[in-house]
Amino acid sequence: MSTDYSTYEHVYTGSEVNIQYLQEVLHKAGIQSIVKNNFESGLRAGFGGGLPGQVQLLVQNSHAEEALSIVKATFPEA
Repeated sequence: MSTDYSTYEHVYTGSEVNIQYLQEVLHKAGIQSIVKNNFESGLRAGFGGGLPGQVQLLVQNSHAEEALSIVKATFPEA
């Protein structure tokens, strides 16, 4: 089963720990997010893909601007 990412926008790439923290911050702001982990997906499918430890956080396009502001406030170096 694949996810249709066409209505989502990438807002952050980082460690799984940072992604989990950002998901909680975004959730408190009323923004739902999804995680895209190409490395884990590739392993499950039997081939490599993506970088270990680098996970992507995506939000719906309609919340992307607000989510990016939250990401920059949470991780200014991002």
